[in-house]
Amino acid sequence: MDSRISGMLQQIARQDVIEIGPAAGVGGPAALAHVAEHYGFEYEAAYRTGHNGSQVLVRMYRDPRPDARAREAATLSAYPRAGNGGAAPGMLPGTLKPLPEAAEAVAHLTDMIKLDVMAQAADKRLMLKGYGMCGALVLVLLIAGMPVGALAGGAALAAFLAGCFKLGAVRRERIARRLIGAGFVPVRDEHGRQRFLRPGRQLPGHANPFAS
Repeated sequence: MDSRISGMLQQIARQDVIEIGPAAGVGGPAALAHVAEHYGFEYEAAYRTGHNGSQVLVRMYRDPRPDARAREAATLSAYPRAGNGGAAPGMLPGTLKPLPEAAEAVAHLTDMIKLDVMAQAADKRLMLKGYGMCGALVLVLLIAGMPVGALAGGAALAAFLAGCFKLGAVRRERIARRLIGAGFVPVRDEHGRQRFLRPGRQLPGHANPFAS
């Protein structure tokens, strides 16, 4: 039995907001998020956490709408032993390996998680921090009496950072096109970040996250 499934179902049983992770990769959280959707939860966002932001944390909210509650009731009836080593919706029994019919949905959640954590990595504050480090390197080398090294080192580091940010932007655009092609709707949240929703859904709020 995958203990991550039972741990998440314990959260679902007692909480309206659950957290999946932290995890080193996105595959496990995406599979768990797919399982949680069968219990009437909706994806909210993914965040970098842990040392140097090396891990991923996914947050999901309980959807109060009648169709979500009906979906939860049907899942509880169909998978009574999901938290005790039995089959979980969309997964091979006792594992987080998606069944063929769930692979596409898990892939979409994987893209949504990747997009969120990549956008966080491209945050303007992090960009300023990176270029600040570049400036600090130049200053240290100048103080050490190495003007040529300062120029070369600063230029090389700046070019490297610019290349990383550009590559990240290209990857995010590729994922965005994939989600739009799958029918997801691009929106902006209150922080100006691009998010993607299934048709008819809305961004979570506070008192009633997914009310229509």
